[in-house]
Amino acid sequence: MKKDKTHIHWYPGHIAKAERLLKEKLNLVDVVIEVLDARLPKSSSYNDIKKLLGDKPRLLLLNKSDLVIPEEIKEWVNYIEEQSNCPVLTIDTKTNRNFNIIEKRVLELAEPRIQALMAKGLLRRPARVVVVGLPNVGKSSIINKLTKSSKTKTGAKAGVTRQQQWVRINPNIDLLDTPGIIPMKQEDQERAKKLAFVNSVSENAYSPEIVGKELLALINENEKYRAKFKEYYNVENDLTLENIANARNWIVSGGEPDIERTAQYLLRDFRDGKIGKFILDKLE
Repeated sequence: MKKDKTHIHWYPGHIAKAERLLKEKLNLVDVVIEVLDARLPKSSSYNDIKKLLGDKPRLLLLNKSDLVIPEEIKEWVNYIEEQSNCPVLTIDTKTNRNFNIIEKRVLELAEPRIQALMAKGLLRRPARVVVVGLPNVGKSSIINKLTKSSKTKTGAKAGVTRQQQWVRINPNIDLLDTPGIIPMKQEDQERAKKLAFVNSVSENAYSPEIVGKELLALINENEKYRAKFKEYYNVENDLTLENIANARNWIVSGGEPDIERTAQYLLRDFRDGKIGKFILDKLE
C-alpha cells in the first residue's frame, strides 16, 4: 500500500523503545533537562511530560535561539516559566549562549534530592541528569558542548541518537543522553506539520511539496513574516511555491515551475535561517 503523504507519519520504532527505556531509568536521575526548539516553543514540547516525569525537577532549554528574534523569545520564556513553574534558558550551540548557567541550574535543582540521600546516610554523589526532547532539537550537540567533547553522535537528520549512554559533564554531574521522545499517538497534524518545518520529523514521513505549501500558508498569516519571505525570494505577487519557482527561474521542461525543487529549497533555506528569524507558534 502506498503511504499517504498528505498525513505525517512520524513515530519510528526506535523512539518508542527509547521512551520505554527512559521510563525505566527515570528513577536513576535527579533532574530532567528538556530541550525545545525556540522556533516552536510550544509545538516542540512533550504534552505528557509531567505525567512522564512525576515530581522530577526540570530545566527547560530553548535551543536554536539564534534563529529567532530575541524580543519575541523573551515573551515565550516568561510564558513558559509561568505555565511550567520551571526555570527556562535560551541557548544556541553556535555561540555557547547561557551554557555556563546550565550546570549551575542543574546543581540547584538536584540539591534537594542529594541532601535527602545524604540524610539517609549515603555519601554525596554527582547529580544525575537526563536530557529529553524531540528529534533534531539539538540534544546531542548540547551534550557535546557541556562535556566539551564529541563523544555523542550528532547529525542533521531526525532521530540520529539511538542509544542511551551516561556522559560525565564534570565531577559534580553525570548525564544520561537519550533519543527524542514523541507522543505515542500523533493526532495533532498541525503540530506535526510545524515539526516537519524544522526537520524534527523524518523526511521519509512526508512530501516536501505538501509541507512547503503548509509552511507558506502559515507564513502568509503573518504580514511581517510574509514580507521577509517575499523579499528573500524576490516575489512581487502572492507568496506561493509557483511564484517562488518563477522568481528563481526553477523551471522544468515545458516551461512549468519546478515545484518539488522549490519546496526542497524553501524548507532548507528556512531551517538554515537564511530567510530570517521566525517563531511559528503563537502565544495564547
